[in-house]
Amino acid sequence: MTNGSNRVLDELAKLVTDAAGAAQGVRKEVETAFRGQAERLLNTMDVVQREDFEAVREMAIRARAENTALLARIEALEALVGKTPAEKPVKPAGTRARKS
Repeated sequence: MTNGSNRVLDELAKLVTDAAGAAQGVRKEVETAFRGQAERLLNTMDVVQREDFEAVREMAIRARAENTALLARIEALEALVGKTPAEKPVKPAGTRARKS
């Protein structure tokens, strides 16, 4: 009798192992299908990829720093020539607005 119950338990263990393997395969298939649907949805929504966002962000940070440096240079040059930023630039002689 011991041999018969071992066989039943072995068959039951084999059945459970096969079922677990099948469930894992189904899980992988569902994940793959879900991931594919999510990618298609994101592509139709025009969502920016993380790498592109980070690249543009770095460009904006560098441009902002460059603008700050250029503003400081302009202010220094204006201080050298004695012009304040509130003053309007003087039009060169010989240029007038045309009348229609």
